[in-house]
Amino acid sequence: MLKHTNPCGMAMADSLASAYERAFAADSISAFGGIVALNQPIDAATATAMTKTFLECIVAPGCDAAAQAILSKKGNLRVLLLADLLAGPKVAPKAIAGGVLVQAVDDALDDPSQWTVPTERKPTTAELEELLFAWRVVKHVKSNAIVVTKDRTTLGVGAGQMNRVGAVDIALRQAGEAATGAILASDGFFPFDDSVRTAAAQGIGAIVQPGGSKRDQDSIDAANELGLVMVMTGIRHFLH
Repeated sequence: MLKHTNPCGMAMADSLASAYERAFAADSISAFGGIVALNQPIDAATATAMTKTFLECIVAPGCDAAAQAILSKKGNLRVLLLADLLAGPKVAPKAIAGGVLVQAVDDALDDPSQWTVPTERKPTTAELEELLFAWRVVKHVKSNAIVVTKDRTTLGVGAGQMNRVGAVDIALRQAGEAATGAILASDGFFPFDDSVRTAAAQGIGAIVQPGGSKRDQDSIDAANELGLVMVMTGIRHFLH
């Protein structure tokens, strides 16, 4: 689910319909009037679920005949079929006064084998898989960005804040009690340990972040003190 170019709900599941339902439930308020992006062709079950709310647009690599018949009954709904969702430009232009600023698209592949774990507690296999999911989501959230996830589903998204503390507060407040045992991802490093302590107080079990701050050790020490896993990716994502 996307709203104003930010993910407001994202999920993975054994079926497309289940993944949609979980993503929608992650933030059903923001989903109203939003955009749904799917990585599999739309089937009838998913199409039926999507007709239960007002959506502006659905993007998917395909759509079977049964799903098309269901969606065609919804007025003012745009369905865009893009066979290759990975295709796109390698540069992103931004208009500025007197010209254009051009930057490379952030298309770096995630490679957990290159990540480091500086904390005493190491992630389990299940935690590492969830950390990877959270990291992939936070990459697409406007910076400063914080994402809280559990069971391959977003619980809270803090997007576009002027400081990271504010983004953490928004994501954790949205996650609520479900944050206990969840994963927190940050698109940039923590310059202070305050966000780590706030996350731990809310029940977060593991954090993934780029690292690279001069005060990384403060955050590592706080994670060790509070029994958290901390993973550092070595790559920062600042989507603007």
